[in-house]
Amino acid sequence: MDTSISRAEHEEFKLRLEEKNKRQDKRIELLEESTRRIELLTTSVEKLAVNMENMLKEQEQQGQRLEALESRDGEKWRQVSGYCLTLIVGAAVGFVLTHIGI
Repeated sequence: MDTSISRAEHEEFKLRLEEKNKRQDKRIELLEESTRRIELLTTSVEKLAVNMENMLKEQEQQGQRLEALESRDGEKWRQVSGYCLTLIVGAAVGFVLTHIGI
């Protein structure tokens, strides 16, 4: 039952195994390259996320500063309007009082 194989069959088997190994090595090389690219992409996405977070914080700070500036102008306008109204009311009261004789 135990039959030996010829040298030619052995060489053919050896060549097929070597070709299979080369194909598998190439596939492993491609997978390693793909993994490296995925790692680079992951690193880039992490950096992008950190930058976006920093930009969000900066935008929030700028929004707060803008709101403070806008409210300051609004306060000044209300203050000037109040002074003008006081002046008009004071002038009207003064005018009425001078006509009354006081």
